[in-house]
Parts: sequence; C-alpha cells; structure tokens
Amino acid sequence: MATSFPLQPLEIMAKNHAILATTGFLILLPVGVLVARYARTFTPVWFPVHFVVQLFLSGPVIFAAWYYGWKTSNVLGLGHFLDPHQKMGLALLILYVLQLLLGLFTHYIKLRSPFGPGTRSPQNYFHVFLGLVILVLAAEQVHYGLYIEWAFATGGLHVVPMAAKRTWIALIVIFWVLYLAGLALVPRQFAQEKRARHGTPTKSDEIGLQNNHSGDVQSA
Repeated sequence: MATSFPLQPLEIMAKNHAILATTGFLILLPVGVLVARYARTFTPVWFPVHFVVQLFLSGPVIFAAWYYGWKTSNVLGLGHFLDPHQKMGLALLILYVLQLLLGLFTHYIKLRSPFGPGTRSPQNYFHVFLGLVILVLAAEQVHYGLYIEWAFATGGLHVVPMAAKRTWIALIVIFWVLYLAGLALVPRQFAQEKRARHGTPTKSDEIGLQNNHSGDVQSA
C-alpha cells in the first residue's frame, strides 16, 4: 500500500486491522480446521492443538483486528456498524465466539444421538458446518475490505498492492484444496468409529476417539 509518500496514521490503523483480520480468519482459523481434519485419526492430541489454535492463537489476533477496525471508524467519525463491512465484521466476531462455545459444548457434553448409539449428535455436524461458513464469510469480508472498504475509508490516497490481492487468492485456494484433500481421511475416520461402536477398536482406532464418555463420537 505504498506510493512515493508514507502511509498516514489513519491508513496505518486500517492496514493493521487488515493484516490482523487476514491473519486471524484466513490463516490461523484455517490451520486449526486442518489440524482437526487431518490429525484426528492419527493422534489423540488433535483436539488440544485444535483448541489452542482456535482460541489462544486466533482469539487475540481476531480481537485485536476488531479493535483496530473500531478505532479506525472512530477516527473517521462515520459511526459503527453502518456499512456492509462493519456489519459483517460484527457478525463474524459473534459467530466466532458462538463457534468456540459450541465446540466446547460438543466436545465435553455428549448428548444422546438420534441416529443411534455411538453416532454423532446433530451439534457435531453443525459445529463443522458453522466453522466452514465462518471461513467463507471471512474470505468475502477480507475481499470487500481490500477492494472496496480501503478506498472508502482512506480516500484512496494509497492503493492496495496487487501482492495483497494475490495473497488473498492464494490463502483461499490453499485452504480449500487441503481441506477437500483431507476428506479422503473420512472413510478411515468412519471405519475407526464403526469398530469402536462394536467394541473392537484397535490401538490406532482409539487415538481419535478420546473423551467418548457417552458412546458418542467427536466432531471435526
């Protein structure tokens, strides 16, 4: 975002917001999702790692991004939650907090599944679905920020460099390619869970099925 003269203080705040939001929503949260998708059938530490990334690494970055966005709006004097970018930012923050709470509930409180003993409860599937929805909305939010909100908020004094826009594309493509490739592990996961339901798990089967207090399997 540089030309022949340096960024102004307002632009620096907006840039900090953009970098932190991109890091939190398009790098750290996807890493946490991929940890759950790839590691759950191979190691029992998949959930602690997933939890740490989604809460203790992503959380501070996401809230810092939200703070800089709020501060930028204050400096502009335009009010809060008025334009689409501001409204979506608030919605994403709320969804992120709800997703954290849902993840904890899903992992530690095992409700009886209507699909039969040892099968997932609906909240497990909803946790996965909501996580992916958040990533889709976040991708669109960052796109809106790069292509529309930056020029609107800063007056277009400096343009967004193409490198930032290419990075956005690369992050989206890399995540979805890796996530879709990770779905190849679903048959292994279901096979482990089937053997666990029938009481004949092997050692490798048990590693992804810890904290299975009520016979229900975990999400992710």
